Formats: sequence, structure tokens, C-alpha cells
Amino acid sequence: MGQAVRTIAALVLAAAILICGNGLQNTLLSVRANIEGFPLWQIGLLTSAYFVGFIGGCRQTPAIVRRVGHIRAFTALASLASASALAHAIAVEAPIWVGLRIITGFALAGLQMIIESWINERTTNEARGKVLASYRIVDLGATMAGQALLTLADPAGFVLFAIISILISISLVPVALTTSVAPRPITQAKLNIGKLVAVSPVAAFGSLAVGAANGAFWSVGPVYVQTVGYDVSVVATFVSAVVLGGAVAQWPLGFISDAVDRRYVIIAVAGLCAGAGVFLSSFGGAGFPMLMAGTIAFGLFAMPLFGLCIAHANDRAEPDEYLETNGGLFLLYGVGSVGGPLAGAALMMNFGAPTLFLYTSAIYTVLAIFGVFRTIARRGVPADAREKFVAVPRTSPTVFEIDPRTDEEVEPSDEYADRRELTEALG
Repeated sequence: MGQAVRTIAALVLAAAILICGNGLQNTLLSVRANIEGFPLWQIGLLTSAYFVGFIGGCRQTPAIVRRVGHIRAFTALASLASASALAHAIAVEAPIWVGLRIITGFALAGLQMIIESWINERTTNEARGKVLASYRIVDLGATMAGQALLTLADPAGFVLFAIISILISISLVPVALTTSVAPRPITQAKLNIGKLVAVSPVAAFGSLAVGAANGAFWSVGPVYVQTVGYDVSVVATFVSAVVLGGAVAQWPLGFISDAVDRRYVIIAVAGLCAGAGVFLSSFGGAGFPMLMAGTIAFGLFAMPLFGLCIAHANDRAEPDEYLETNGGLFLLYGVGSVGGPLAGAALMMNFGAPTLFLYTSAIYTVLAIFGVFRTIARRGVPADAREKFVAVPRTSPTVFEIDPRTDEEVEPSDEYADRRELTEALG
């Protein structure tokens, strides 16, 4: 038992370091691109490219792991991600950065899938709920820590890119030195849009909409802050405030959604997201207190919405379909995150910075209206048939294997083969 706990702790530490580095990189690139004078559409394209790579990584990582093993795959992907971080500082050209973002997205998807499949296999069914909750806290804390690092050096320099590369490289250490048996092969995330729409139209459309709106926020939100007159330290606070708001609200909103038709909560939260966007568009540039008020409100409602969509889909999915359903919704979120940054950036470029949040408000208003329509067209799930809300990190589709609702017994892997893989990988 003690060995299992130590193994999970090492893997969670590796995940935290990766999430911290990736959180810093995502914000830094938007800020640096704006400093370098990249057109807004190119800044949006950077995030779109990341999610193109991320979706590709979700699809291809299982095959890579089957071919070379978990540790070799992790080492190769971490090397790619670390080198890509440094390359951004060496070649400050938009086309090169787009290619690097595709590589980074691919690598980060694979790294997180490997870690999370390992955590899943080393976690007992009884402990899944606690492990998942702890992992969510680590996810939020590491993301905010990454934003704090943005203030350590000049974004126009080399140092912050070096820090990102160092963090990604250090994440290799806990994984490379583990003596734990490698997990079974990773399952491939499936995207079956027709089935997802049949199971839950609100969850499917909601996942796509949240990806489109929040993807635009993560992409050009930092540029919005710079454009309306704040410095880089405020950018870090701005992003952290959104993450903190989401952390505060997700469990209360989840509890409420367990008690009533979850679609009503999705409708209300989407409406509040729209209101927060209008507030930021109107008053975000009126002073730091107004910016923070709108930002926290946006985080309170926009960040938990994807989790509410997942919970609603699970209310309607069969127990043996949880992994497929949740993985598909995650990929829909990724698809939305490909198009959203481009749309948000185009609107900002043509109509001014405040239109970013008018765009997110429009997306969430459409989601709320669609939710109302669906409540009329289809009866809700009875209270005794609803699943309990579970807060899940937006890291990779593999994280859903840790979800206690899967409650599946894992077949042990071939210990001899896996230990031989470890020995060969470490030379």
C-alpha cells in the first residue's frame, strides 16, 4: 500500500510540474506574441494549432506506447516538448511558432495520457474519488503557479522559455526513476458525434461551445488585458483569478446540479457566463477592481461548465459507456478550442478588444437558449437516476479512467515484460 501511495505521489508530482510549465507557456506565448507585434489572428492561430496537435496526440499516443512502452514514450515526448519551448525563443516567427505549438500540443497530450493511465492503474477502486479530487486540486494549483512564474522575468527575453524547458525536463525524473510496473496499454479516445448527440445533445453542444468560448479566452484574453492598458503582472493575476473562481464554484454548482435537472443549472450558468462577459466588455478597462470583479465572475461560471456537461451526459450514458462518452466530449471540447481562438481574435482585430467577451457572451447565450429548447423537447433524468457530480481536470481523455464511476477492475500487466522495459529504458 505504501509503495502504491509513493508511486501515485511521484506521478502526480510529474503531472503538477508539467501543468505548471504548460500553464506558464500558454500565457507567455500570447503576451510575447503581442509584444512582437503578431497580428491577432496569428495569436489566435497559436492556440488553435496547440489543440490540433493535442487532438492528434490523443489519437496517436496509444499506438506509440504500444510500440515502445510507457517510459520510452514519455521520455521522447518530454524531450520534444522541452526542445519546442526553447525553440520559441530562438526563432520568433509566427509560422515557426504555429508548427511548434502543434508539436507541443501533441507532446503534452501524450505526456498527460501516460501519467494518468499510470495513476489509474495504481489506484484502487475505493480510492478513485479521493485521488481524482486531489488531482483536480493539483491541476488548479499548478496552473496558478505557472501564472505566478510569468512575473519572474521579462516576457520579451529568454529566461521564461528556459524555465518552461527546465520544468518539462524535470517532470521526467519521477517517471524515469519509478520502479512501479508500467500500466496496461492506453485506450484510444473515440469521437462519435452521432452517438454523443443521441445520448445528450446539451452535453455535446455544451462541450463544443465551452471549448470555443474558453479557447478564445485562453488564447487572446492576455492580449485583451494588455490592450486595455494593464501590464504583465496584471495578466498573471487575470488568468489566476479565472482559475481560482472556477475552483471555488465547481463543487457548489455540482452539488446543486445533483439536486435538480442538470440542464437547468447549465442554462443558468451559461446565462451568468454571458452576463460576466458583457460586464468585462463594458467595464474591464475601467480599473483594476472592475477587471477583477468581472474576471472572477467569469471564472466562477465559465470554468465549471464543461464538468456540468460531462455530468449531464453521464446521467444518460450506460455505465459501460462512461469512458467513451467522456473521452468523446473531451475531444469535442478540443474541436471547439481549435476554432474559438481564431474567431475571438478575428473579432478583436476588426472591432476592438472588448468584443472578445461579447463573443464569449454570444456563445454562452446560444448555449442557454439551446438548453431551454432541449428541456421542452425532452424530459429530464429522474433524481434517483442521476450520477453524482465529479470534478475532472481538463488534462487528457485518459483522466476519466480515474473517475470512480468507471469502477472497473484492471487486468494486471505483464510484470516481467514491463520491468524489462524499465531496465532497458534506463540503460
